[in-house]
Amino acid sequence: MTTDRLLLEDVRFYGHHGVSKAEQTVGVWFSVDAELTVDLTPAAVSDDLAAAVDYGEVARRIVEIGTEGRVNLIERLAGLIAQGLLREFPARQVRVRVRKLTPPLQGLVGTPSVELVRTR
Repeated sequence: MTTDRLLLEDVRFYGHHGVSKAEQTVGVWFSVDAELTVDLTPAAVSDDLAAAVDYGEVARRIVEIGTEGRVNLIERLAGLIAQGLLREFPARQVRVRVRKLTPPLQGLVGTPSVELVRTR
């Protein structure tokens, strides 16, 4: 069993997720890291995009999921992204980290984030 991984870091989008009125109306920036456990041997041997998981498609799907609709919690957003990636790409496992880059909270120092791991 292979332990190959496709990694995407810092896929950004602007969304209206959150519980505060400011987050829901004005919106905030989000950053997503995704790790897909997938056999990369066919692409490594053939050098053919058709044998690979197209990371551009993975990134586009992350942005689509992140910008459609609205959820209250970044845990829910991470879950939707993880479910979508598992459903649409041949990964055995996905790890998704969602960071809220510009939370409108007074006195907050740091970047809130969650990380979920989901397996088929």
